[in-house]
Amino acid sequence: MHLRRLALYALLCLISWGLAHSAFVVVDGLTGSRESADAAVVLGNTVNRDGTLSERLRQRVACGLRLYQAGRVKTLIVSGGLGREGFYEGSKMRDYLRQQGVPDSAIVVDNYGDDTRQTVVNTLPILDSLHARRLLVVSQYYHLTRTKMLFRRAGWPPVGSVSPVYFELRDLYSLAREFPAYYQQLLAE
Repeated sequence: MHLRRLALYALLCLISWGLAHSAFVVVDGLTGSRESADAAVVLGNTVNRDGTLSERLRQRVACGLRLYQAGRVKTLIVSGGLGREGFYEGSKMRDYLRQQGVPDSAIVVDNYGDDTRQTVVNTLPILDSLHARRLLVVSQYYHLTRTKMLFRRAGWPPVGSVSPVYFELRDLYSLAREFPAYYQQLLAE
């Protein structure tokens, strides 16, 4: 009986921890940074089979575009990998930004950001080459806390974030997935 009670207590603690973490992630992700930065990195997502941006990815890129148009960033770094659909996410994001009038000189493409950690690794030398001192991260709200943590762990402390105002039902799954992903990457290395 004592062991069952202890297991129940542990489960309740884990659930409470997960709910508190998720609440923090939502508030952190929806509280966008208001400051300007030298660059914004827009994290990739699915490209449709016809080569167009999925709505989720289009919303991310449009969010980065608004930062650029408002003069809040000078450079947009678009980072993503080669999707199952056969398109490089970074190249497709660049194409969208070009169509919106952003010059090539303001876009840096990383087509090897296959996951969040790799985007961080790939972005650091880009930021060095730009002599950047401030960074904004653009992704879905639930993804920003972990992304900023990875940048801070890599030695890039001034990291702000902005999220598009775009929500889907699958965000619930994504938010739940962020809980173990955050701690797995926090404890890595």
